[in-house]
Amino acid sequence: MKLRLGMIGGGTGAFIGAVHRLAAALDGQYELVAGAFSSNPDTSRASGQLLGLAPDRVYESYQELIEQEKARPENERVQVISIVTPNHLHFAPAKLALESGFDVVLDKPMTFSLAEAKELAAVVATTGRRLCLTHTYTGYPMVKAARQLVAAGTLGTIRKVYVEYPQGWLSKFEEGGANKQAAWRTDPARSGVAGAMGDIGTHAFNLLEYVSGLQVTKLCADINTVVEGRQLDDDGAVLLRLSGHASGVLVATQVAAGEENNVRIRVYGEKGGVEWQQVDANTLQVKMLDRPVEIWRTGGAYAGSYAAHNTRTPAGHPEGYLEAFANLYRNFALTLQADLAGQPAPPEALDYPSIEEGLRGMAFIENVIASGHSIAKWTEFTV
Repeated sequence: MKLRLGMIGGGTGAFIGAVHRLAAALDGQYELVAGAFSSNPDTSRASGQLLGLAPDRVYESYQELIEQEKARPENERVQVISIVTPNHLHFAPAKLALESGFDVVLDKPMTFSLAEAKELAAVVATTGRRLCLTHTYTGYPMVKAARQLVAAGTLGTIRKVYVEYPQGWLSKFEEGGANKQAAWRTDPARSGVAGAMGDIGTHAFNLLEYVSGLQVTKLCADINTVVEGRQLDDDGAVLLRLSGHASGVLVATQVAAGEENNVRIRVYGEKGGVEWQQVDANTLQVKMLDRPVEIWRTGGAYAGSYAAHNTRTPAGHPEGYLEAFANLYRNFALTLQADLAGQPAPPEALDYPSIEEGLRGMAFIENVIASGHSIAKWTEFTV
């Protein structure tokens, strides 16, 4: 049975809204039935019409959507609300949706500030509702294979982690023109205290903690604003101390001219290491100390249960960003459907980013910016 989905944001001309809708539709687990797609009522109505929604289920504000949907009979109202707005419009609709009895899918970073993240965590705890945070890269099968290898102790005690996310799309001052994505992502009033570190640094941070199974405990950041006239950081590097006496390096930049989105992670333990990068997402390199490098491929029977659960096509057929994104939506749906049936969800279905990852992501943003402004060499990572 499909879950009834409502969407806040993501109207005509928005990038990430279409990605969310494609991801939600891929497995047939959701049906989009309602939306408040823009703060502009005309845009919201036009977007709903293009999507084939009933006119009375297309709303002028998120408040109206939540209020009107809550008033509908239980077998008609939306069950899940997907929020795909800019950062400053994450907290209020998520809080209201959770308090009104809806489960939530929320784009990252989770909120505008750490204070909001803490309040939202308290709301999740109080209401008992579920929240899925769309850290896309955790949805790739071979990222899950890497995590399972590390968790099984195959690499031994983890010693070193490198993660990098280079982009080049903000190498010029794009926010002064018609580029809507550049305009809001570089605006402190809409993005928050961080630019590149909030936009892509949080992805790198989340990937590091997800695959390694470790948590950042201290950091030392060098944060830069390279392009003249830009208000937020567009480049940075961070030295990390991790739980279990491991260390790491995180690099996030949006001024690496010519680069696209090749997020990459390498994890090394006492017995060997693993390496994954999005440009070749179907491949995981496994590098053991005492044997030749192994090339693991998506669809291989050896890749583990979590990779298998999130693999969609026969081996040799490429899977990518939309499938990884869809894995988050599907796993969330499987979990909610298990809840509705009064049954425990399998561990593979419960494997999606949630409130804890969102809280730590917001803590990363505020800690890394504070460290970048500090003369201290190392600062404690606090949540």
